[in-house]
Amino acid sequence: MNKKYGLYAMLPLMAAALLAGQAGDAGAAKSSGNALSASGSANSVVCGDRLCSEYPGGRAAFESMMSGGSAGSEPASGSEPSVGDGAMAVQSPAGSVADDAMMDGSMMDGSMMESTSDTGKKLTLARASVPAVIPMHMGYYDGGEVYYIVTDSSDQTHADVVTEMQGWRVELAPPLAQAPDEALSPAYFFTNGIAGKGVHGYQNQVFSSAPGQEGYSALTSHVHVTWTDGDAARELTSEAQIMQAAEDGEVLLTDLPVVMNMPHIVWPGGQMQTVDRVLTDDSPYGGGQVLDIDTDAMEVTFIAHRGWGPDGRTIYYIVTDATPSGPAGAMGVTDAPSAASLIASSAAVDLYQFGNGISGSGPLGFQPGIASGALGDENYSPMWRIFVVGWQDPSEAALLETIGDINAYRQSGKVSVELARPMDSDHIVNCPFIDPFQ
Repeated sequence: MNKKYGLYAMLPLMAAALLAGQAGDAGAAKSSGNALSASGSANSVVCGDRLCSEYPGGRAAFESMMSGGSAGSEPASGSEPSVGDGAMAVQSPAGSVADDAMMDGSMMDGSMMESTSDTGKKLTLARASVPAVIPMHMGYYDGGEVYYIVTDSSDQTHADVVTEMQGWRVELAPPLAQAPDEALSPAYFFTNGIAGKGVHGYQNQVFSSAPGQEGYSALTSHVHVTWTDGDAARELTSEAQIMQAAEDGEVLLTDLPVVMNMPHIVWPGGQMQTVDRVLTDDSPYGGGQVLDIDTDAMEVTFIAHRGWGPDGRTIYYIVTDATPSGPAGAMGVTDAPSAASLIASSAAVDLYQFGNGISGSGPLGFQPGIASGALGDENYSPMWRIFVVGWQDPSEAALLETIGDINAYRQSGKVSVELARPMDSDHIVNCPFIDPFQ
């Protein structure tokens, strides 16, 4: 069923869900502190209401002005001058995934922050939300068909194999190898027998759970199924059939130390919520993350959201599932309670969203979030532990683009950073980072 929700209708539910509770998990809080401290830099020092690196003339000019001198007339190296009537251009880092796509006439850097009469400041990112067409695969659960995507792998070899097979990049996410068993759902991969479209060239994969079933997780542990007599192979479409074949000595089961992110899009009796929406830079965040599901073309079109990596690089991500049910429902994604077991695990990484300040395309209606890891980083994982950044005085809000920025403003007392515990529960979101322009 398609549902449409306006941004302002969604904000109370999403804000209440994410801001409820305090930082109650010591392991997750420690992880956040390490990420913030490790990414700080000497340039991330606050000068009044902005970073010194953004202040005209830099820190020396600010200190001179405060002591009675005059501020420098030239912007600090690397910063951008004002652009008429309070608007400020925001430079995206060179080499970001969307560099070529940003040259659309709005701004060379792809973003604009402007003054508004009601909210004070509003950030408009070019291509803040874009369609991402991702190939689907067909597998089985309990005898029924499952359509799913493959976005991440803990192992480079399997990432390369699936990338080659589907013609769409599977990202390496080493931390997934540390996921506890409680966060995983076994999936069965056939290594011989009937030729087919499975990962290894044989019959399609079989899943041990699906959305709505106890223990469902998009994170799958990798189990090889090998027929003892390949000529006697037949198609198996459920875990029960595989277990019976193993008991009868027909197949051998081998656990591999590989974890893959394989979110279900369509499953027996259900599918991900779709939304009928023309994407703009002001498109609402919630109400559904899928624009179209085409089982004939074997493609699903997600909404890819723009944000920042730890060092300010442009990133895009999709949202496939979350826990608890409140935020999952608000975003229009699958509820995956088993993901809560990742809250203190190194398999999950910190993502910082904003609960007030500059209006923008983030999930709470404010500026987009900042991740503590991005594609290509050793700590990249699609499983995100959410922290909410709040300005003590929203009228003083500045645009933050890096972990170092958050660190500087937190140390100055201008922002707070709290672990999100909606519904007084552990909160994890499956947000695979992707290149939507590949």
